[in-house]
Amino acid sequence: MNWVSSINNAMAKLLDRISAQIRSGGMQTRSAQARDWLSKEVSRATLPSNIRGASILRDNKRKTSRIEPGRMYFYMYDPKTKDSLPYYDKFPLVLPIERYSGGFLGLNFHYIQPNERIMLLDKLYDTLTNTRYDETTKLRVNYNILNSVARFETFKPCLKRYLLSHIRSGIIEVGIDDWETALMLPVDNFVYKK
Repeated sequence: MNWVSSINNAMAKLLDRISAQIRSGGMQTRSAQARDWLSKEVSRATLPSNIRGASILRDNKRKTSRIEPGRMYFYMYDPKTKDSLPYYDKFPLVLPIERYSGGFLGLNFHYIQPNERIMLLDKLYDTLTNTRYDETTKLRVNYNILNSVARFETFKPCLKRYLLSHIRSGIIEVGIDDWETALMLPVDNFVYKK
């Protein structure tokens, strides 16, 4: 049985609804007003307990087979070294920054608080490849840039290595118009050692 087919699509609908409300409310996406509104809305939202991340994987139009640096993705993950980790996120929201053999280095925003996520992303927008905010737009960032600029200091808890062979689901690309929304969704799925 395909576990993805058994999960409802509540999270994908929430993501789309929030994005539409920002646009229909006359707010510019990526504006301070939109970020403040989004933060308040998400903090008031009551989400079904069964979503915990995997339901967004049902949105077929977001699925991709490639992970590219400078874009944002959700997927289910089972770390190779999970036995040695005090905790890990099974449903990361990752911005890959560098590729390496068999995997990549990325920023998992779930490792910092939602307000810090927005602030870090806002600083990262300075590295955009263009300002069209479409499928051609991505961030131009790597470890050396992050490590050398003080304003990016909050990235350190987020920096993780991922193995492609340990991704346990389809890969969902989050379009640039939905980045702030995705940062605020309470879909992290941390596993803590007992």
